[in-house]
Amino acid sequence: MEKPIRLAIFVTGGGTNCENIIRYFEGKPEVEIPIVVSSRSDAYALVRAEKLGVPTTVITRQQLLDEPRRVIQTVRGCDYIILAGFLPKIPTYLIDQFPNRIINIHPALLPKFGGKGMWGHHVHEAVKAAGETVSGITIHFVNPELDAGEHIAQFSVDLDPKDTPDDIAAKVHELEMKHYPLVIEQVIKNNIV
Repeated sequence: MEKPIRLAIFVTGGGTNCENIIRYFEGKPEVEIPIVVSSRSDAYALVRAEKLGVPTTVITRQQLLDEPRRVIQTVRGCDYIILAGFLPKIPTYLIDQFPNRIINIHPALLPKFGGKGMWGHHVHEAVKAAGETVSGITIHFVNPELDAGEHIAQFSVDLDPKDTPDDIAAKVHELEMKHYPLVIEQVIKNNIV
């Protein structure tokens, strides 16, 4: 058997996407998740990963910038980095180390509602304020520009004028749960680099 493809998952918050990805690849020997890296020591994602038997570590936003050697050492042997609600900007040295092998999910249809300050609830509030009739997710490769990497896939959902930002968030989250692990699997199987 060929050696498994190894994924490092980077998180900052609650970790529902992280848990979903770990569970999706459980029982699939061709994929291994050797590490979950959090930018915050209090991220609930760490608890979720540990419950599922995946080792975790914390690399703060500052360490990401100041300690490239440590960061690279942490993901050594990994084939891809998967961002699952990871808020710090990925430094160029890591993008150079993993060209077209860092995958992110954004809770809107890029290029709309992307860039600085556009994460989590801020996105859904902006979508609501703009009166959009559709929102969704964009799964993309990471490049040095925020939310500007090449798109891998987009999935959309219709919005109702009565939807609150919370309703939009729930609809978008459903898309994330359904599609993100599948798209990751397609990328690594087809080795789209």
